[in-house]
Amino acid sequence: MTLGIRATNGVVIASERKVQPLVDPTTFHKIERVTDSVGFSYAGMGADYRILLQHARKEAASYHLTYHEHVPVRVITQRTATVMQEYTQRGGARPFGVSLLIAGYDDDGPQLFQADPSGAYFEWKATAVGQNFVNAKAFLEKRYTDEVELEDAIHTAILTLKEGFEGVVTKDNIEIGVVGADRVFRVLTPAEVQDYLDEST
Repeated sequence: MTLGIRATNGVVIASERKVQPLVDPTTFHKIERVTDSVGFSYAGMGADYRILLQHARKEAASYHLTYHEHVPVRVITQRTATVMQEYTQRGGARPFGVSLLIAGYDDDGPQLFQADPSGAYFEWKATAVGQNFVNAKAFLEKRYTDEVELEDAIHTAILTLKEGFEGVVTKDNIEIGVVGADRVFRVLTPAEVQDYLDEST
């Protein structure tokens, strides 16, 4: 499961991270930085996600070369969703088997988008995709307020993950990405995740 929460001063996205026993865990990431101020996460097929991530990074670089400024969150969402939609009607190709959560901060403030395999995209205050997303959304509906601050949103994200998690949540089996008013998207280190886990117990 992957979820996102938009706060008054930023956005948090959090994801389960199920790594196969023999996979090197340092090579597997569910949350990635696209530009300085935008990050992606996903639920679905990792290979399809990687293709969309590469496309989004190219689009962001192209936008920066053309306009000499960072691509707005809505624009990178639209361009990525357009590619996803094109693959639903292209002969000899299949739709992308992935739902994306796109978190970013630009001149319009903090934003959280969800893009589905159909190419449809929506802006959300809080949402979840992937396994057990219905229960996660129900939990978020009860906990979310429009006045939530980024720190509280991180704790809410952890609590939401714990609700539908099989086993014990640890710093090694979840990832958290945040972007605040500084417009710098970053993935929290395992040590930082552990600190939040310690606070939320």
